[in-house]
Amino acid sequence: MKVLRQIIVALLFCGALDAQTGVCSDKTDSVAPSTDCSQSTSTDTASDEKDDPATFFPHSNTSRYWISGQSNTVFQAHPAFHAKYTGPNSLLPRGEYKTSLVETLYLGFQASKNTELIFDVESAGGRGISQATGLGGFTNLDVVRNPTLGAAPYIARVMLHQIVPLSESTTETTRGPLSLAAQLPVRRLELRVGKFGTADFFDTNSVGSDSHLQFLNWTIDNTGAYDYAADTRGYTYGAIAEFQDRSWGLRFGEMLMPKVANGIDLEWNLHRAHAENIELELRRSLIQGRNGTLRLLSYFNHANMGVYRQAVQNFLAGLTPVPDITVHPFRTTLKYGFGVNAEQEITQAFRLFARWGWNEGQHESYAYTEVDQTVSFGGDFRGIKWGRKNDKIGIALASNGISKDHQLYLALGGQGFLLGDGRLTYGREDIIEGYYTAHVWRGAFVSPDVQHIWHPGYNRDRGPVWVPGMRLHLEF
Repeated sequence: MKVLRQIIVALLFCGALDAQTGVCSDKTDSVAPSTDCSQSTSTDTASDEKDDPATFFPHSNTSRYWISGQSNTVFQAHPAFHAKYTGPNSLLPRGEYKTSLVETLYLGFQASKNTELIFDVESAGGRGISQATGLGGFTNLDVVRNPTLGAAPYIARVMLHQIVPLSESTTETTRGPLSLAAQLPVRRLELRVGKFGTADFFDTNSVGSDSHLQFLNWTIDNTGAYDYAADTRGYTYGAIAEFQDRSWGLRFGEMLMPKVANGIDLEWNLHRAHAENIELELRRSLIQGRNGTLRLLSYFNHANMGVYRQAVQNFLAGLTPVPDITVHPFRTTLKYGFGVNAEQEITQAFRLFARWGWNEGQHESYAYTEVDQTVSFGGDFRGIKWGRKNDKIGIALASNGISKDHQLYLALGGQGFLLGDGRLTYGREDIIEGYYTAHVWRGAFVSPDVQHIWHPGYNRDRGPVWVPGMRLHLEF
């Protein structure tokens, strides 16, 4: 990790020096999209005024090179809470605290006006409370769900981005680590091939997608029922084709799936496993003069997934000591789901968002989290009124559920890769989260955060639990 930090500082120092010449500097009007271990980036923006920069170093709007970095530290704790029983994958009822750290170095090169190369290096260290188990809506999106991987740096993204203009008219856009163009054709085709996070481009939301400046909960920053293709760290290989017009867009992605649930190794044989994702984006506003967007998502996962009902039947027939979703011969099965994602700007400072998601809930939760139905909504408010335009306060609620077969599997003692209390008295897992992000100086942000969770792991016999936290975000 020290080596990665030294590389980041050295490269960013060079970028700051080059800002005097315009050779290798980057000027930006927004905070770069945040990256984490499982998900994603967002379009959350900060100040566009030179007297109140939101990064430590300026970023050029014309350079062919992009160099930036982020460091995100999250401390979370919870007091002891009521639990009638505790299983191997439960949120621990005793008080505990944990700290996570994610550091990312973003590199980019514009080979031509319409061709870009992206290369990102990342380190994810620390731990989540209860080793990131016991909750469908886990409290920290930065946590890697396999603590044995350690904090050694790894390649997060290596991607070719090709823009195909379909119109002569252009529109200005904000440069960032995933797209270096300052202007884009109004009508265009965008192609991306390589390694990336599925949630970098699908199910994004400018109010609730950025775990580094906004909410922290998995099922608020993403649609919980969206079991998107990813390895344990949240990345995959694939290709995305995206058509964009003035008021709408359509994107399609074909991605690799992990070999096993929550696995780090991806299955490269497409006959054995793969995933299709398609999303329609409609840029329509309910309020004249304000931004509004509606996204309609569907996904289809093909992988060696078990079936909850069959696992229960095998247990009842005495074939396994407990229901075990992993005990089955290799077979490629299909899991599918849908999502609706909306955001609406109300005033210059106030925005709202909402998500709804559903998957068929018969096949095992495989790549993201153990949620089969979800609804979430909330909003944020910038501190313009009190003279702190880079500050932001946000509040959101999420309600998550699982299918009948999934419930019975857990009630009889089955375990998923996140859940398993040994028993279950089912109730929806309801979550409320609030944060305040304070801009300290240049690229330094501090955010107190608090979450309250009813029925952790969908279990009425456990909880509720408070999870307060503190986040330090550094933007280079």
